[in-house]
Amino acid sequence: MTEQISAVINGKPFEGRVAANELLLDFLREELGLTGVKQSCEVEVCGTCTVLVDGAPVSSCCFLTCDIDGRRVETIEGLAGTAFHRSAVEAFMRHAAVQCGFCSAGMILTAKSGNLCRCTGYRSILDAVTEILREFGEGAPA
Repeated sequence: MTEQISAVINGKPFEGRVAANELLLDFLREELGLTGVKQSCEVEVCGTCTVLVDGAPVSSCCFLTCDIDGRRVETIEGLAGTAFHRSAVEAFMRHAAVQCGFCSAGMILTAKSGNLCRCTGYRSILDAVTEILREFGEGAPA
């Protein structure tokens, strides 16, 4: 069974049919080639698969693609080239706020809310995010 959807993904309109049970993570990676979103825990805990839907962070590993109908989706690729993205990457590097880097995209997308990865060293991540928020403030541009 498929459903017709219409959405804006990284600023570009998308219209098409998607499987009613397809996860947003799989759609973004396999159908659109947006591989910045990663699969990890598969139970909405680690934040690695985080994307923004209408500006709010969601776990794409447990979010149905058909539920983006009429909505805006932003992945880390949608931030590429923006002042926010450049500052975030620089802050993460300056504070050594990466370990393996697998969950960094999710952390950058949700710089102000609830993203935990499985590694340690949260202090440096918090320092980097604090720096980003000082520059861009709450509700940083996406």
